[in-house]
Parts: sequence; C-alpha cells; structure tokens
Amino acid sequence: MVYSASENRYSDVPYRRTGRSGLLLPAVSLGLWHNFGGVDELENGRSMLRRAFDRGITHFDLANNYGPPPGSAEENFGILLRRDFAPYRDEFIISSKAGYRMWPGPYGEWGSRKYLVASCDQSLKRMGLDYVDIFYSHRPDPETPLEETMGALDFIVRSGRALYAGISSYTSEQTRRAVAILRGLGTPCLIHQPKYNMLDRWIESDGLLDTLESEGMGCIVFSPLQQGILTDKYLKGVPPGSRAARDSGELERGDVTEDRIERVRKLGEIAAARGQTMAQMAISWTLRDPRMTSALVGTSRVQHVDDAIEASKQSEFGGDEIATIESILEI
Repeated sequence: MVYSASENRYSDVPYRRTGRSGLLLPAVSLGLWHNFGGVDELENGRSMLRRAFDRGITHFDLANNYGPPPGSAEENFGILLRRDFAPYRDEFIISSKAGYRMWPGPYGEWGSRKYLVASCDQSLKRMGLDYVDIFYSHRPDPETPLEETMGALDFIVRSGRALYAGISSYTSEQTRRAVAILRGLGTPCLIHQPKYNMLDRWIESDGLLDTLESEGMGCIVFSPLQQGILTDKYLKGVPPGSRAARDSGELERGDVTEDRIERVRKLGEIAAARGQTMAQMAISWTLRDPRMTSALVGTSRVQHVDDAIEASKQSEFGGDEIATIESILEI
C-alpha cells in the first residue's frame, strides 16, 4: 500500500531552534543506532519511521557503523526512503557520522580527512542520497590534528555532501577549539551530540552546555535512557535477550547494579506522580534545559515512538520535583 504522510504531521511535536542557526529540530528525534540493522525486521523499522513522521518527527540520526552489521542501518533506511519517503525528502533532516571503526586497516576509523570523506561518500551511496543534512565527527581523534578533522568537515560541507557540520562526544575545551577552526574556514559548527542522561551527567561538570550556548550551537543528546536502565525493563532482573543479557558492549550485565535499579524505582514513583512512565520522565528530564535542542531516542516498536513524543510535551519540572530527583541521584 502506497504511503501518504499525515496531513496533521506538524501539529503534534514541539520544535526547538538549533543554537542560533535557522534550523529547527523536533524535541525528540529518532536514532537508528539499534533495531534498524540487517538482523532486524525491516517492516518493523518501516512502521516506526512512518509513525514518527506522521506525528512530526523529521530528524533521523544514523552513522556509518550502525547495524549490525555495520552499514546495514543506512542501507535499510535508504530502502525505506525510496519506498515511502522520497516525496518528503526536503522535510527530513538526515544525519550521519564517522569516527568509529568501519573497515579494516589504518584508514577505517578515527578522524583523518581520508577516512571522513570516504566514509561520507559510502554513507551517501548506502542511503541513495545526494547529501545528508548534518555530518558529524563521531568522536575526537587524539592522534590526528584537529585542523585536519575540521578541515575534512569543512570540505564535506563545501562540496555539497552535507548542509551542516557537527561534532559528537567532544569535551568543552575540544569543542571551543573545533568551533574556532571551522569558523576560520567559513563553516559554522551547527550542533554537538553528547551522551547525557540522569545517570551520566558529564556535560554538566564539563560546562558543555555553557560552551554551546556561547558558541551559538545546538545540543542533541543520545542515550537518554542509559541503554534501557532508565526504564522499567530491569526492575525485576536482567531479562533474556536484553542488551545487558547479551553483554553487547554498549550495555553489560554488570552495568545493571542494585544501586542503580533502586534509584530507578524511586525515580519511577516521581514519574508516576507526573502521569509518566519512567522512560518518559527520563526523556523529559534531558529536555528540561531550554538550551537542549533535541533528545535522540531509540525505539523497538511503534508504541515507543508515541511515548517519546508525549514525553517531549512535558519537559517542565517543579522545584520540588527537581530537588527530590537530585536527592535520589546523589545517593
């Protein structure tokens, strides 16, 4: 059956400005890190993408190595773009990244110009696109001069492969240096993508949001649910087939500690009082700061898309709620 997007798709999700740029992003965006690879059911991914777009999520975030196997998330996304979303390409914000290991040898990871440009070209081919909207340096490279990495991003934008440049997992100091280099080349750095959630708050101690605000950049966080810990999934132990049970590398069984789960139980009581699930409150919490542009959510079924959208509408917290949450997190 031919897909036709909902006519009311822009009446549901709140949008936020990306720093001081002209670009608006939905308060929640869909990340394709998991559940869209070659080992996953394509029709399930198709249903989630359709539901997301029908309700106003226009930003879809990928990377060269997303899968598994690496590259397959972009391939599947490209298939669904052609089948369903080709007429709506100009309503989509599509991002990709390079930085982690993608192919063998010395040119298949990190931050060299060789790797970043080749990887961007491969990503475009897998998705069947002429350009991506945002292309990121996925992580800082301690061995490659930052000038080379940022020069590659500048080239990728100037050559039309991407409309905007972004960085991910850079510290505040690294961000200032990267932004200065890009600004000197004439290409602004649009956005930063750090990991951030109730259990991983490094961007606060690092002062990253202050840096992004002063530089006019946006912020889009990944792992707002700490790979599922900030949900009810692990309250009764580690279920078979979960990421922790698989010791997947992103989340291992040892990460699901009794201390963490006890905190989640207490936080869940606050969520219930707010009329939210624990997962919804965790997403809302990452969006409580107006400097935050968007939260990247991973979904495994359509209901997760709806839950995340509802969470984006309830990002305000009362002073008592914040104080209670902080007391739980500081235990």
